[in-house]
Amino acid sequence: MTFKIDVGKALIPKKGEELPGDTVEIDRTGNSTVVVLADGLGSGVKANILSSITAKMTVGMLKYGCDLAEVIESLANTLPVCEVRHIAYSTFTVLQVLPDGTAYLAEYDNPPAIIGKERGILDIPRRTRTISGRVIREADFRLEEGSWVVLVSDGVIHAGIGGIWNLGWSHERVKNYIARVIPSFQDAQDMCDDICHVCNRLYAGEVGDDVSVATVLVRKPRYLTLLIGLPKDKSNDREMLEVFLSRPGKRAVAGGSTSQMVARELGKELRVNLGSMKNGIPPTGYIEGIDLVTEGTLTIARTLQYLRENRKKVSLLYQPDGASRLCAALLEADDILILLGTAVNPAHQSPDLPEALQLKSRMVEELSAVLREKGKTVSVVKF
Repeated sequence: MTFKIDVGKALIPKKGEELPGDTVEIDRTGNSTVVVLADGLGSGVKANILSSITAKMTVGMLKYGCDLAEVIESLANTLPVCEVRHIAYSTFTVLQVLPDGTAYLAEYDNPPAIIGKERGILDIPRRTRTISGRVIREADFRLEEGSWVVLVSDGVIHAGIGGIWNLGWSHERVKNYIARVIPSFQDAQDMCDDICHVCNRLYAGEVGDDVSVATVLVRKPRYLTLLIGLPKDKSNDREMLEVFLSRPGKRAVAGGSTSQMVARELGKELRVNLGSMKNGIPPTGYIEGIDLVTEGTLTIARTLQYLRENRKKVSLLYQPDGASRLCAALLEADDILILLGTAVNPAHQSPDLPEALQLKSRMVEELSAVLREKGKTVSVVKF
């Protein structure tokens, strides 16, 4: 069975610093998902540079087939041990997950990764080996649907130190908290944001150490099919609709004329929800059997704006307007198919313009690019 390896990350810099001293790097370009959490010595710009070098070198070398021993040796030569404090300039945790769920974990002086399934914590044994004078803890295990892995920096374990808890939140309390709440989150990013929120409260807003979290959730993939615009040839209406209805997952329609076509072909009534108008965004509609019906150009433009602003899904879910709802649906989905009708709307541009210059096509290209940057699989089929 195919499953989704969902990855999220969140960081909070130490109070008084603009940049976090930690870095979380995520790479999916090869045949695996690689997550690196690096913690630079100290805080601020210097620590950020050190952790960034560590994370980017690790991801880059693993991506091109280097063994971990080669990666560690290169890092050892690049980032020597501090002569005064005798500790590494950057610690790190590396998690590599293959498409079949096979996982490899390597830890160097970071808090142990927290691994579980549903509400249970798994005790994964580690083995040690010394590479270039560094003692590395490693583990091999398998992730299944419902499995999860959370990587954290020292800033999470120490949250609340000297305040709510004398010795900080502690690794044990963090483990128990994650196991208790993680089943209630649908996305890895939501879990990361929640842990950072708790840390901020434990620090009482005075974050004493850089906080970084990376979460991997294994779950069923979520699909969305978005239909935008009418086919260039009206005789293709039925074919376009058949493709639209054949995919699993949620379905959304954008465009007034497009919505009318869908309602007509389905033999359903199209109703308009005037109460959904907000901030100049046209109202949404309703067609039985369709999850979301919105206006076209203005709504998509605002949706694109929200995506570029990195608005959180949780802040959009309970907004009534079409752009917020469409943005939330796109953020929720893993695999998005956009069915783009290429009929020219005379209200938007001259029919003499080539298709590549048409407003609708440009917006879909931009939308696809932004979604791919966010780790979504996006396909566009033109009619």
